[in-house]
Amino acid sequence: MSLSTQPYKGARDFYPEDKRIQKWMFAKLRDVVESFGYQEYDAPLIESFEIYAAKTGEEIVSEQLYSFEDRGGRKVAIRPEMTPSVSRMVAARRQELTYPLRWYSIPNLWRYERPQRGRLREHWQLNVDIFGVEGLEADVEIIQITDAILKTYGAKPDSYKIRVNSLKAAGAVYKDLRLDQAQHRAVAKLLDKRVRMSETEFNSSLKEAVGQKTADDLLEYWSKEQPPENIAALLNLLEKAGVSSIVFDPEIARGMDYYTDIVFEVFDESAENNRAMFGGGRYDGLVAEFGVEPVPTVGFGMGDVTLQNFLESNSLLPKLEPETNAAVILIGDVYGAVQPILSELRQNGLNLAVDPTERKLDAKIKNAAKSGVKYAIFIGEQELANQKYKLKNLKSSEEKELSADQIVQALSGR
Repeated sequence: MSLSTQPYKGARDFYPEDKRIQKWMFAKLRDVVESFGYQEYDAPLIESFEIYAAKTGEEIVSEQLYSFEDRGGRKVAIRPEMTPSVSRMVAARRQELTYPLRWYSIPNLWRYERPQRGRLREHWQLNVDIFGVEGLEADVEIIQITDAILKTYGAKPDSYKIRVNSLKAAGAVYKDLRLDQAQHRAVAKLLDKRVRMSETEFNSSLKEAVGQKTADDLLEYWSKEQPPENIAALLNLLEKAGVSSIVFDPEIARGMDYYTDIVFEVFDESAENNRAMFGGGRYDGLVAEFGVEPVPTVGFGMGDVTLQNFLESNSLLPKLEPETNAAVILIGDVYGAVQPILSELRQNGLNLAVDPTERKLDAKIKNAAKSGVKYAIFIGEQELANQKYKLKNLKSSEEKELSADQIVQALSGR
């Protein structure tokens, strides 16, 4: 039986045309977060199981975590998120680091869940975190970065909505309603899933979790549009920062157990992809789980799958050409003789793909055009003798005879 050519379920192969899109997306992400002073870090793909069991959401740990016992008998897991890892790293150097600490990463993550639009088992995720700032300034900066990222792709303000909430304010309401810890968790879990539930299904589940009277009181609280004091202050500061696509939403809860106050989610407003894309919030206690003094922290994670869906549904993905500047088509037996000129052109920044085959000239030209390369450089004995080389635009068929320096200028825009 032949081996399957398909990738593992929920994972993707990235052919060159796919990888070009990913590289373009990631370059934009890096440009924005680095403009705010953030530095890139990374961490191992495999971590101790315990760092996820401590504070990562129950659904992820019990149903979605790729966990196993290694050959040394240690229980480990493939990371489903990056926040526990970066918190561990900060805790390891708690006294050495300089605060505010601004870090970001774009790691590969795995979750065992049912593949569907916007959700795969493997994905990449931009993680941005600021450590060491207790005030609203950190929350403002993190949300401002999410807004700047979408704008740098060309997104219009009405194509997305940032929804914010205060878990502290919500917690005070839950306390007044005398919700116990189990009920509090059940409500938070329901809120995190509400966008995927019908109103009838949600109301029924809420009633089952807390009883009819409390369910009615909660629905009344969530229907109010007046934000708590800290959210009102946050919205005021974000307005001054030029962030307009933002509203208070008392139903935003997030699915992780480590969030402590302000949380937010960013929604795609398009009809074909109307869903939460990504989110984040404040988690002031997670670093302390590693046995050190707490460090106030705000951060967010943005997955590449939902981001690409958003860009596609809003027609914001460009048509990207291969990074190869030109195909080099050899005329005759000159493979050895062309090496010095090829080295010169490459040293001047050109990416060149040589066709060393013995196919006919027409076949080489067709192959170069099919590969997506825009230009071809023709080199034979006569061209080497004259130090003039034919440069052909494979899309327009325009041809020019140019020196090596002129080819560099023509293809690099110098």
